Amino acid sequence: MLGRPLAECGLQWDWARLSEGLAVCRQKGSPVQLREVRYTRPDKKEGFLNININPFEVEGSAEMGFLLLGEDITERKILEAQLSQAQKLEAVGQLAAGIAHEINTPTQYIGDNINFLQDGLAQIGHVVQKCDDFMAQLKTGADVPPLLNELEALKKQIRLNYLLTEMPLAVQDALEGVERVTKIVQAMKLFSHPGVEEKTAININQAIESTITVARNEWKYIAEVETDFDHTLPPVLCLASEFNQVILNILINAAHAIKEVMKAGGQEKGKITITTRQEVEWVEIRIKDTGAGIKEEIRSKIFDPFFTTKEVGQGTGQGLAISHSVIVKKHGGSINFETELGQGTTFIIRLPLKQTLQEVEEVHVG
Repeated sequence: MLGRPLAECGLQWDWARLSEGLAVCRQKGSPVQLREVRYTRPDKKEGFLNININPFEVEGSAEMGFLLLGEDITERKILEAQLSQAQKLEAVGQLAAGIAHEINTPTQYIGDNINFLQDGLAQIGHVVQKCDDFMAQLKTGADVPPLLNELEALKKQIRLNYLLTEMPLAVQDALEGVERVTKIVQAMKLFSHPGVEEKTAININQAIESTITVARNEWKYIAEVETDFDHTLPPVLCLASEFNQVILNILINAAHAIKEVMKAGGQEKGKITITTRQEVEWVEIRIKDTGAGIKEEIRSKIFDPFFTTKEVGQGTGQGLAISHSVIVKKHGGSINFETELGQGTTFIIRLPLKQTLQEVEEVHVG
């Protein structure tokens, strides 16, 4: 392909991204990397390329030349997708029973309150019917005192004053239950972001809040979760579903770390603190737990694929490895941790506040 027009290479790809990359390379005079460029080969098969654009001077010409090196990462993408899906299924299975419990509790008292309201309305309807009968008898000249005594006895029998006091409270409880279920369903929808495969500008605080809600049954008996959000944060360009998965992985790990301390009798209930801040051109997310901390001999391994300290069958060891890949490779960010034995661990996620996808990709070129 050397010396031939780029259009004759026989590949169909995202020309807009390629043109943008060439323009940036020409402007800066330094290499640019385009990650995960979708392409279609002459045989109509689709795949992905990582493309490095390298500028060079053309002897005897004022025009700049470009050397494009493409690495086919299709197989890697397929493997990563399979691993990511397996990890998501593991998380969904882990959360399913908890979410069912979180929804079942409010629906139970919604049902109980509706049954109470149904019975109460039937009894009040009986009183209303008696009042109608009472009025009809008055019109015929019936003796009033016996009718009043009968009506008073009926009021006491059905505890009318009690019903009039408790029924509004039952309605309020039912409405709160509906609100709780609605919040869980909305959080699940925000957490999953079905069908969204491209980076979109998301509200980081809202995304974290929805993940906390979805995972509530994982931590509510173990720790208090406190949030300290910077509500002035601008939207951040993210793969929403995958970002939420990262937060979920770290949140569940934090809960499990605290649970181990509780088992050992070290504390009654722990704390997980999540903060968000803007640091110049970055958004920083800190997730701090009061677990036992990470032992020094395994600190260098925790982002390795398949590494886990859990018992066999308790986890695939993919959570933090995939989290690292999502934050670093797919978002141009960083994920690190600070830990102290006996005190706990803080995971620190940094995401770039970049305005275009091209700028996010340039973070890797350096």
